[in-house]
Amino acid sequence: MTTRRVSTPASPRRRLVLAAGAVALAAPAVLRAQATTTFRLAHGDPANSSVGVTATRFAELAAAKTKGRVTIQVHPDGVLFGGNQNAAVNQLGAGALQMVMLASNVFASFEPRINIMSLPYLFSNYDELQKFMAGAPGQTMLRSLERINVEGLAMALRTFRHTTTREQPITTADGFKGLKIRVPNNQLFVKFFQAVGANPTPMAFPEVYTALQLKVIDGQENPVEVPFNNRFYEVQKQLSLTGHIGDAFILAANRAAWSGLPADVRSGLMEAAREAAAFKATTDIAEEQKIIGELKKRGMTVNELAPGEKAKLQKIAQDLYPQFESMVGKDFLQQGLAFLGRR
Repeated sequence: MTTRRVSTPASPRRRLVLAAGAVALAAPAVLRAQATTTFRLAHGDPANSSVGVTATRFAELAAAKTKGRVTIQVHPDGVLFGGNQNAAVNQLGAGALQMVMLASNVFASFEPRINIMSLPYLFSNYDELQKFMAGAPGQTMLRSLERINVEGLAMALRTFRHTTTREQPITTADGFKGLKIRVPNNQLFVKFFQAVGANPTPMAFPEVYTALQLKVIDGQENPVEVPFNNRFYEVQKQLSLTGHIGDAFILAANRAAWSGLPADVRSGLMEAAREAAAFKATTDIAEEQKIIGELKKRGMTVNELAPGEKAKLQKIAQDLYPQFESMVGKDFLQQGLAFLGRR
């Protein structure tokens, strides 16, 4: 006769042991899902600059929106890349850096379409600039970084670039003639300043103050916070509000590190990046006039372009656009102009 084993319900104690075992098996997966990640975010500006403040704001937002699962450590002043911003992009693509916030003209050295941000007199005002970055052109530029293993998170407004000089004010289109002006190592800048009669001189930014002090160059061009934060008013007496280029900063991550994050964490970080970019735009536009006032207090004379002179400079710039097609990409340049109603 076959003896049939009858299973009996597990006792309460046994059920408790089984449940505890199930929890123990599940715990590693739960812990992995809740694991914290630390990213280093490098930028080349002082901690108290607009970029530095925005990077800190992003770190705060990232912590909040990921519920502490991501910590962003902000490293200012180019300390993680020796001040060489092109090297920073290389390090980002290779994974030696996890995040950076750098000027768009730096990324343009690696992705030609981003050169469109440096077209002189492309934007008439900040509304146009912000719509361009938030719209299809901006999204195309961010996606274009994927080919160098970089995930573009957000484009953040940078206030318009103006010109400082040692002695000569610039109030007309002819005011640039003969001036040796430091520019970034970007041919769009070089060709524009050549077209207005200046002698554009590409130079690494850390060398600029000394070059101004020693009168190796006559001036430089940047958003007004740059001469203020770097004390250029000690060696430059004229600030001319030429407003010739409105570019951007790009907040970006190493693509492999980004892809390794859970989807909900990526979503939270993306939301934090967009909010940080909006914060920068609001803050920078509000601060621009205050900084101009501070430069006046420190002895600089502020000059406006005379009536009709901006239109002359815009015409000079726009006549150069066909020459820039090979630097930007003909199709993308035309798409950008069409987006702004310039075609």
